Amino acid sequence: MLGLKREIDQVAKDKGIDSGEIISALEEAMKQAARRERGLETEIEARFNEELGEIELFEFREVVESVDDETQQVTLSTAKELDPDVELGDEIGVKLDTAHFGRILAQTAKQVIIQRIREAERDTVYEEYKDRAGEIVNGIVRRFEKGAIIIDLGRAEAVLPLKEQVPRENYRPNDRLRAYVVEVNKNSKGSQIVLSRTCIEMLTKLFEQEVPEIYEGIVKIESAAREPGGRSKIAVVSNDSDVDPVGACVGMKGSRVQAVVQELRGERIDIVPFSADHARYVCSALSPAAVSKVIIDDADRSMDVIVPDDQLSLAIGRKGQNVRLAVQLTGWKIDIKSESKMRELAQWLAEAVSVVEGCGEADAELLLQQGVTSLEDLAGCDVEMLTQLPGIDAEGAQAIQTRATELAEQKRREEEEAAAAAAEAEAAEAAAAAEAAATAATAEAAATADTEAANQTDGER
Repeated sequence: MLGLKREIDQVAKDKGIDSGEIISALEEAMKQAARRERGLETEIEARFNEELGEIELFEFREVVESVDDETQQVTLSTAKELDPDVELGDEIGVKLDTAHFGRILAQTAKQVIIQRIREAERDTVYEEYKDRAGEIVNGIVRRFEKGAIIIDLGRAEAVLPLKEQVPRENYRPNDRLRAYVVEVNKNSKGSQIVLSRTCIEMLTKLFEQEVPEIYEGIVKIESAAREPGGRSKIAVVSNDSDVDPVGACVGMKGSRVQAVVQELRGERIDIVPFSADHARYVCSALSPAAVSKVIIDDADRSMDVIVPDDQLSLAIGRKGQNVRLAVQLTGWKIDIKSESKMRELAQWLAEAVSVVEGCGEADAELLLQQGVTSLEDLAGCDVEMLTQLPGIDAEGAQAIQTRATELAEQKRREEEEAAAAAAEAEAAEAAAAAEAAATAATAEAAATADTEAANQTDGER
């Protein structure tokens, strides 16, 4: 075992673990090998001798006058040579010769050493990364396992599960990758570092790295919403009146936000100012769409947002993405309505309240402002609320509710008839297209037959 100390130091350096862990592993390995050789009931102690550079094994035996079992006992005279103060009945450690240990015992020792070193590596990795949960790390793609990507972080391997991968992002071995550390677990297979590229924290951490004002606490990200790979929104606020929070995040010529967009591989990012005024905040969250009016229902924490007709599709977004992200960002239920739709609704409400003499469009506008945004709402609203309108008593309120119910049913029938007519027109159009296609196919077949007949006639000639 010459040079064992040097080998221990080298392994400790390569594996990044304490040399004491390796010495402990060696001692345990030699102890188990010796017990297999001498018997499992044998009491054996292993110690690393730094001066000799070897693992010493000591077998404990009872000091007796006469030896009946050499593996368990030793004579007093022999024991006195090892320890002059020993007495009868004491136990003394007798050094064992390890030179005769066979190949199988050496293999056993090797397995124990490997296992203990792996355990020590696992503990080291866990201790190093357990406090790094919530950080962004850099790694290299090594391999793929059942959809998950195994990332080499240098001192450890991490896993990017399939559910934490952004759709449409593809990687190949040796690609560099940045991801957010979701959690660090210690299990029987080793420390598992779980990464994510889809979480909202990945977005906010990237801004923290790119925007010094966020890192220093001058600008704060109040809320964030994200659909990975598609679009994100963040709401920011400044603790310093001289610092524009949106401008700080955008950067000179958009350099800061573009750095984040580039890292997220083209994901669109909207940066909006946070406001304690809920209506203003929701309007900002729906950007880039312009908002005409907002009707707030604090009790239900919902808003009816009215936008110009040409802004409706922009406010809703592709497949509802813009309004969906605005809901996530603000925490408010948002219902988008066009100005023409609201004018139509106002007309229906005006017709309902007109059963009371002197009531009309002005009252309908008041009802809209109080959150009555459908005939059904009007039919089911409190009589007390209606009687607060000028010129409406309890009897008039009931008449309005009855009329609203009738109009709601009429409106529903009209919508069903319009939908049925549209479906019928669509079916007729599809049938006409199919008939035209069949006619074209028949004509093509006839032309082909004529051509073949002509070719046959030419061949016979």
